[in-house]
Amino acid sequence: MKWRFINTGINNGAMNMAIDEAIMTYHAQGLVLPTLRFYGWNPATVTLGYFQRAEREVDKDQCEALGIDIVRRLTGGRAVLHDEELTYSVIISEDHSLMPNTVTESYKVLSQALLEGFHNLGLEAELAKVIKSSHKAGTSSACFDAPSTYELVIDGKKIVGSAQVRKNGVILQHGSILNHLDVNKLFHTIKMDNLKLKERIKSSFLNKATSINHVTGKKCSWEVLCHAFYDGFQKALNIELEAGSLTPEEIQLAQELVKTKYSTDEWNYKR
Repeated sequence: MKWRFINTGINNGAMNMAIDEAIMTYHAQGLVLPTLRFYGWNPATVTLGYFQRAEREVDKDQCEALGIDIVRRLTGGRAVLHDEELTYSVIISEDHSLMPNTVTESYKVLSQALLEGFHNLGLEAELAKVIKSSHKAGTSSACFDAPSTYELVIDGKKIVGSAQVRKNGVILQHGSILNHLDVNKLFHTIKMDNLKLKERIKSSFLNKATSINHVTGKKCSWEVLCHAFYDGFQKALNIELEAGSLTPEEIQLAQELVKTKYSTDEWNYKR
C-alpha cells in the first residue's frame, strides 16, 4: 500500500497550515496519494484551534514582542506553541481501509505509528487512556495541559498533541512531537486574567507535559527525528512511503491560501 511522503522542512505558520489544506483539497479530488508530511516552524508560532477565541486565549502583544506568529488551524482543540518539534500531518480519505469510522479509533491507529517512532528512539511511550474532559478551572488554553484518549505520553506526561478534522470525505490529522518544551515561552503566549492561577498552572505544567529533551537530557537532530517516525509509520501501518514533493498545483493553492486566508486577521482573529 503506497503513500506519498513529503518533508517540507521549515516554513512559517501561515504556509504550514495552507500546505495541509492544499493537500486535503487535491486528495479529495483523487489527484494525490494519501500523504504523510513532516515539517517545522520559523518563527515559532501559536496555532489556535478552529473554535477558539483569539482575544480570550492568546496574548497577542506578548507574542508580537517575542516574535511569535499566530495562525488559526482547520482542526479543533486548544492552542499549541510550535517551536522545537517535529510536526506531522496525515491526509487520507475517510473510506481508506486503514481508517476506522470514528475520530477516536482513527486516532488510535495513527498513534500506533507515533508509538513505533518513539520506540525507534529508545523511548517507552504509551497511549493515554483517558476521556477528553471539558475545559476546567486549573487548566490553561494550552493543548499540552492534558492528554486526550490515545495521545502519546511518557511517564503519564503528554509528549505529542494531535488534532483532527474531516472535510469533503478527507481526514486531516496533524500533531506536534515535542523535541523541547520551553514552559516560560509557552506561558508568555497564554492570556489568563487570574495571574495567580496562571503561575500555579505554569509551576505544575511539567507534571503534565514533557519533551524528548526533558526525558533524555538532550534534543534529537531533525534528521534523527524524521528517520525514527518515518520508519514508525511504515512499520505500524504496513505501508510503503514513497518520497515525493508537492505538486505545482498544491504549491499554487497553498500560496493563494496564505494570501487570502491564513495571513488575514479575518481568519485568524474573527471568532
